[in-house]
Amino acid sequence: MNVQTKATKNVNVRKMAIIGVLSAISIMMSMIPGIGYIPIGPTNATIMHIPVIIGSIIEGPIVGATVGFIFGLTSLIKALTQPTITSFAFINPLVSILPRVLIGILAYYIYEFTMKLTKKASISGLLAGGLGSIINTAGVLGMIYILYGARFAEVSGASASTAGTFIFTLAATNGIPEAIVGALVVSPVVMALKKVIKR
Repeated sequence: MNVQTKATKNVNVRKMAIIGVLSAISIMMSMIPGIGYIPIGPTNATIMHIPVIIGSIIEGPIVGATVGFIFGLTSLIKALTQPTITSFAFINPLVSILPRVLIGILAYYIYEFTMKLTKKASISGLLAGGLGSIINTAGVLGMIYILYGARFAEVSGASASTAGTFIFTLAATNGIPEAIVGALVVSPVVMALKKVIKR
């Protein structure tokens, strides 16, 4: 086995290990009440996008998308096994899975683009963490609005005619705290992990 082949194999093993660890964290978080999914009104705030963003930045968009898929799958399973008044929306993979996969892809490119501009991992991590969180919120609630807007508003106690305003308010209520937490957690974790991986 030549040096290049051995290095490639080591990278692939590391990627698989990181996917396994971060996916396990996502699954465990989804099973602990009030940790992975935090009930706020008719929907849940979440910090489960954070492992997706970290995996994406550390090992690339394929790893990020894979962990994002696991995150989305836990959301779909939760909707099926622990239904609430809004679970009908999350049974659709376009709502529960697709936006979470996109987090893992887009967060990587946000980080890389910001690194090229600033050369600072701390700032890049803050932006990727914050914007990755916003992608999650905007993606999920945007798909809900497109596919189920009026119905979602009605079961949540709002009128169908105010679905857009209601969902936008929900996005701001959940999205801003999630983005702040995402930025503050992702940046130091990514900086620490990148130092460890370089060794």
